[in-house]
Amino acid sequence: MAGRVQGKATIVTGAGQSPGSTIGNGRAIAMLLAREGARVICADRVLASAEETVDAIRAEGGEAYAVHLDITDSPAVAAVVEHALRLLGRLDVVVNNVGIGGSGDGPAHRVDEAAFERILQVNLTGMLHVTKAVLPVMREQRSGSIVNISSLAARAGGGQIAYEVSKAAVNRLTTSVAQSQARHGIRCNAVQPGLLDTPMAVAGIARMLGRTEDEVRIERDRQVPLGGHMGTAWDTAYAVLYLASDEARFVSGAILPVDGAMGVTQATNT
Repeated sequence: MAGRVQGKATIVTGAGQSPGSTIGNGRAIAMLLAREGARVICADRVLASAEETVDAIRAEGGEAYAVHLDITDSPAVAAVVEHALRLLGRLDVVVNNVGIGGSGDGPAHRVDEAAFERILQVNLTGMLHVTKAVLPVMREQRSGSIVNISSLAARAGGGQIAYEVSKAAVNRLTTSVAQSQARHGIRCNAVQPGLLDTPMAVAGIARMLGRTEDEVRIERDRQVPLGGHMGTAWDTAYAVLYLASDEARFVSGAILPVDGAMGVTQATNT
């Protein structure tokens, strides 16, 4: 039986992952799309990590290729898009998954300005580089699906102003692209995850706070209304799969929460 994205030529940025004991969003997204028939370019700033994702996909019989990509380098982004076209012949799906936070971020009175600029450069400007590079291809095809990975932090964060602002801007970028490209057959949507048990989230926060990963997990689990536990990268991946597929052919400009009801609960409590 054909997969839900059978034959779709796909780029996933950030398709490697941070070190950790669980799977990250990028790897889960790339693997799930490949399982459902997509031909996947796995792009990552750390080539070895992208290659690990490709190995996992090929071990399951899927088609995937690893490329090095720093999305803040606009000419490099353009080169990867050209490489993808040579390999795959077209471009049906692009998943903008790269995102960073971390050291130097904080509330407005304490945030390091260099950190603020770095986080915005990666999370927002880098996403624009990728989007701008793929749009001419999709416009010529008169079809394509772009899926951006946002965050619940776009609407309710924890005092990390650079990350929160960057993700709020991702949401607006998504709706702007959806509006301007609809007449060219291009859809653009975002997935907005809440608290997930991923290496970047749990291991990264544990290192930043000087706590154990188990302590971080317990604290994060208790904040989630639905089931009392965090989601996983697979929850993000299944949302991406839907938005990338023809099942969502009439969906564009959506910001899809994947947060165990945290967003609506916070809204109710304000």
